[in-house]
Amino acid sequence: MQISRSVLSGTKMAAVLAAGALALTACGGSSTPAASSGSGPQLINAGKLTVCSDVPYEPFEFQKDGKIVGFDMDIANELAKDLKAELNVVDSSFEAIETGTALTGCDVSISSISITDVRKNVMDFSNPYMDDDLTLVATSSSSISNLDGAKGKKVGVQQATTGAQYAKDKGIDAQQFEDSGLLVQALKAGTIDAAVGNQSVLGYAIMDDSKLKRVEDYATGEKLGISIKKGNTAMADAVNATLKRITDDGTLKKFETTWFGEATKK
Repeated sequence: MQISRSVLSGTKMAAVLAAGALALTACGGSSTPAASSGSGPQLINAGKLTVCSDVPYEPFEFQKDGKIVGFDMDIANELAKDLKAELNVVDSSFEAIETGTALTGCDVSISSISITDVRKNVMDFSNPYMDDDLTLVATSSSSISNLDGAKGKKVGVQQATTGAQYAKDKGIDAQQFEDSGLLVQALKAGTIDAAVGNQSVLGYAIMDDSKLKRVEDYATGEKLGISIKKGNTAMADAVNATLKRITDDGTLKKFETTWFGEATKK
């Protein structure tokens, strides 16, 4: 889903740094994570699985009735359950997540993260848990039917995403939005004519809105994974074990149906 960007969001980055400070306090000032209770990987805060996520990114992670819910959060809850830990979600900027900075204060990052070779240089990934290509959506009143037709129009993307990079590579001078919520709001308000982003998110956002249309899909082969601090094989093994369990017993498919339905299909 995301390609790097150099400027970090102040508010969300502060949250990540605060989480890192708490982690260091729990460790008595050491950079070594606190031991988790029982067997399994070590956790930054004993008894808690600290997960960094960029909220909102509906339907993967967003606020509802005072709680952070969504497809990714369902997976996070399953991982916490297997680790016999309490789930603690830290709202982070995606820039911090995709550069690996977030992992200084979190055990894992779960935030619709596309697995890329560039990111593998600074973090490890779980096995993929979802395929998620890109799409172009536009207002129904526009004449946009493909990316060439979007040139010269007001096109939006979420910053630090593969959608942003794809638009740039195709010669689109797109407006950058900090998160998908702001991107979708702008699209629905008509302040932009179109948006490029992942099929799961944009398809979900417009599926009941007759004023918006999905005009073109791009098979980029994107696969989503959970990011883990480089070299933390114990955590990687635990994450992959949970993903295998929820895949084999049908739980992951139930989560997909709950949050996406047919939203990822054109």
